Amino acid sequence: MAISANEIRKGMVILFEGTPVRVMEFRHHTPGNLRAMVQTRLRNLLTGNSFEHRFRSADSLEVVRLDQQKMEYLYSDGSHHHFMNSETYEQVALTDDELGDAAQWLTEGLKIDVEFYEGTPIGITLPPSMELTVVETEPVLKGATASNSNKPAKLENGVTLYVPPFIVEGEKIRVNPAEARYMERVK
Repeated sequence: MAISANEIRKGMVILFEGTPVRVMEFRHHTPGNLRAMVQTRLRNLLTGNSFEHRFRSADSLEVVRLDQQKMEYLYSDGSHHHFMNSETYEQVALTDDELGDAAQWLTEGLKIDVEFYEGTPIGITLPPSMELTVVETEPVLKGATASNSNKPAKLENGVTLYVPPFIVEGEKIRVNPAEARYMERVK
């Protein structure tokens, strides 16, 4: 499917010089009386390399459709992360470079969508939210419930993010893994 450069959005996968790339960031820019352009940060899905490119707003781009399979995360062996299709028992492995920041969110047994480009696994789609336990954080400060300053908290998977001051160790919280952001307390 073809789109104009003005329709680029974060997370889209497009063909750039014959190679699938994911749009990591984009910004529409119209300098003075010159033609409009779209400044992008792209990541090559085959090599993992990131680079910047400027498209003219009139440029036509091809959107790539990735195949997705629901798979279960099994384990990491140091260099690869292994996933299995629960229906066919087919297994695939992805490297840290192919997963990028998503690798830190993997927990054993997590059901996740693995993305395939022409039959080759190239990445994963994180769920919109995950429930994880806080294993380490500063104690609650008296009277800090209305405070606007968040504190760091380490989660069971090793990820550290900022949470409200009323969150305590051992508490379950819901997070948005794509943005590494606290959402709410789980009751």
